Amino acid sequence: MARFSENLRKNPDPEATGDPADFLFHVRGVGGVGKSTLIAEWRETARRAGALTALVDEHDVHGTESALTALTRQLAEQTGPLKEYDKALDQYRRAVQAAGDHAPEPPSVGDGASLPSRMVTQAAFGAASLLPGAAVVAAVANPDDVARGADRLVTGIRRRRRGNGAGEAALSRAFVTELDRLCGRDRHRWVVLFLDTWEQTGRHLEAWLHELLAGTHGEFPLDVVIVLAGRDELSERDWGALRPFVVDVPLDVFTEQETRELLAVRGVTDPEVVEAVTGLSMRLPLLVALLAQAGLRAVDDVVEAGADLTDHAVECFLQWIPERERRETVLAAALPLQLNHDLFACAVPGAAPDAWDWLLDQPFVSGRGSYRQYHAVVRASMLRRRRMHSPTAWSAAHTRLAEHFAAAREAVERTLPERVRSGDARSADARWRRHALDETYHLLCVDATAHLPQALERLAGIVGAAPAEPTGWAEPTGWADMLAQAAQACDSAEPAAWARRLRATAGEEQPQTAALDLLCAAGTPTRARARALAVRGFRHYCAGRPAEALADLDRAVALAPRLPEALAYRGHLRAFDGSGAQALADLDAALDLDPAYAWALSQRGAARALAGEVDAAVADLTAALELEPDSATALANRGECHRMADRRDAAVADFTAALDLEPGNPWTHACRGRVHLETGRLDAAVADLTAALELDPHNVMALANRGRARGLAGRYSWAVADLTEALAHCSGEADAAVAAHLAAVCRRSGQAEAASTVLDATGRVSTESAALLTEAAVLRTVVDGPARSLDAWDRCLEAAAGSEDELEPATARLLHGIVALDTEPDGLARAFLAAPRVLRILVDVSATVEELARLEAPVGPRAEAALRRLRGPAAP
Repeated sequence: MARFSENLRKNPDPEATGDPADFLFHVRGVGGVGKSTLIAEWRETARRAGALTALVDEHDVHGTESALTALTRQLAEQTGPLKEYDKALDQYRRAVQAAGDHAPEPPSVGDGASLPSRMVTQAAFGAASLLPGAAVVAAVANPDDVARGADRLVTGIRRRRRGNGAGEAALSRAFVTELDRLCGRDRHRWVVLFLDTWEQTGRHLEAWLHELLAGTHGEFPLDVVIVLAGRDELSERDWGALRPFVVDVPLDVFTEQETRELLAVRGVTDPEVVEAVTGLSMRLPLLVALLAQAGLRAVDDVVEAGADLTDHAVECFLQWIPERERRETVLAAALPLQLNHDLFACAVPGAAPDAWDWLLDQPFVSGRGSYRQYHAVVRASMLRRRRMHSPTAWSAAHTRLAEHFAAAREAVERTLPERVRSGDARSADARWRRHALDETYHLLCVDATAHLPQALERLAGIVGAAPAEPTGWAEPTGWADMLAQAAQACDSAEPAAWARRLRATAGEEQPQTAALDLLCAAGTPTRARARALAVRGFRHYCAGRPAEALADLDRAVALAPRLPEALAYRGHLRAFDGSGAQALADLDAALDLDPAYAWALSQRGAARALAGEVDAAVADLTAALELEPDSATALANRGECHRMADRRDAAVADFTAALDLEPGNPWTHACRGRVHLETGRLDAAVADLTAALELDPHNVMALANRGRARGLAGRYSWAVADLTEALAHCSGEADAAVAAHLAAVCRRSGQAEAASTVLDATGRVSTESAALLTEAAVLRTVVDGPARSLDAWDRCLEAAAGSEDELEPATARLLHGIVALDTEPDGLARAFLAAPRVLRILVDVSATVEELARLEAPVGPRAEAALRRLRGPAAP
């Protein structure tokens, strides 16, 4: 107390004094040791000194925005509106509602240290010089190096943060601006911010606090003091660079003198009773206070009598409540992890109207706002008493609470977009995750053995649905805490063991991956392990590791052959790995198990499309959209099926609807651009394909098709650039097709020699590609004349006859017939138009025929007659 009070009398400016005020305190200690009591006293001390104060704990903090809003609301209650922050908050919330959460990549750290880090580091070296042996450290270390290390620390943590980065940065800047304004008022020399239960709030605020102290959001006012209060020491990994500025305040049990003083205040002065209380409580402040309040008058009142220490203390306290109904209320209300009025009504049905207000006045109930909670030590004892004395009521109450949270979870699902109302995707919603965690806790309390596999399976799904290694992602830690509490509540060793294992993953470099690996390991309940393997396998696939993906998915299916997700994920992988029949078998099996599995329906549609079963694919995708009408993926896949079936208008409609739902999808832009290209809408094609490339610069298909569109539109130099770059990243059949388009653009632009070079490069013509041989024959016809090109056309026809693509022989026959004069041109065009899926190449072939129409008779007029048919009303 004295140190904190004295600190408020110091000058905070290090340039004005050699002993400036400290600005960062960390109060730590086990539950019941008095952290909350101490910071409450510190807060009152700060108020008496004229300071503004604000306090947040785990009930206020669900992210940076909620914490800042709670702090500013409390400050505003003392000073009046904080308009700068209110304006930023309004803009933030409107932006989130309108555009969603898109966090930008933070800027990289340059060679120099930032000014705030440099100032902090210099101050640290100044403070260190006062310590024995510090001169050696100061002589060896370079303050600039340490400052750069602090910068790297802040930047690394910032990269791991999760959320609306730009919006939260604006809120943070407004918050710092308000702090600076408040500190500038003479009557508010200090602003003291208390961040309680740091072991929980720090998961959301640690990165932000480092940024705040580093000056990322504006120069941090010297008159602001921050007090952290938590259970654990600050980790060296995250706090090493700032360790010199943290005033560590470890709390321990009371001294004997402090115990006697507190008991004397409560009227307990008998030396034998004081001695008994001291031994029974182990001088833990909370237990001393409970025993002091229990009306002890004789040694017999505090005899252990074989009972657990805490249980006996709580028993003493309960006996001090004369009304039986009140005692029952206290015990029943202990069951939820946290309390609000609705949960209280569920936990204590039929409670007296004033019972809730009475409960809030009890010394072991803390918190503010909507949620309250019992002190952990007291609650654990009350739970043990409830479970042992009333096992039937215990199970019934926990079942009732589990059903309450299940209903709350389902209510959240109804507010979500239809595409994320089922499956793991819904766990992206923080409200859904919280209700799922509470529901699982109460199910474990009913029967830990029966419900632990389900709990771990649910956790695997939540881990899998989260973005890859997001910063600030604390789900395994939160579930570890829940499992530990459930283990303690129902006296079960297995949840406790899982809690320890999950907590160990939090210290790994990639905690999300470590948690998933843990769930995939032997010893995990079978179905939960299979679910984790399926999730990990799909993440491998998305990361471009198909072999690892298939291995995990095979193991998942072997462990749980009736797990729909494992079958559907493997089917999806196999569909794009060339194993079409196996893919369809897997997806059929998944849908047999769960006919309403919309994602599996959508993926079976895609697999059927790849297998050429376009109508069946459309049926599946339509069924998927009936279940999830806002699925952009299903819409885009159905659009591609319509394109494959030459239903261009339907394709554009589906692609457009998909882009309305998901405007940032490069594949959908590229697909719609290809449809525009194939129907001759060249400007629209270039616009869509450019949008696709802005979103994904490595999309070779979009690059090649934009080159085609630009070439057909006469923008030859740009077309050559696009197709040349695309060719550099192609291989196999795609390489031949892109080379043929590039040669055609060169030829049309009058660069016959460049076209010949493209065709001859790396021996492409020797591959017997029908596309390349067709282009070579056209080039010979244009450059050397029709008569000298017939041998080239013969080679083209021979290669096309062996092609698996029906469009290649159709194209070769049309062009060969025009040049070789062996068939009436209108009939040639009709035969070409009768080929299946001819719209895919009609615009390109028409451009080539138009080029032939410029030749002298007899080829020119024959080509012109064919062109009229190709572009006539009977054309598709």
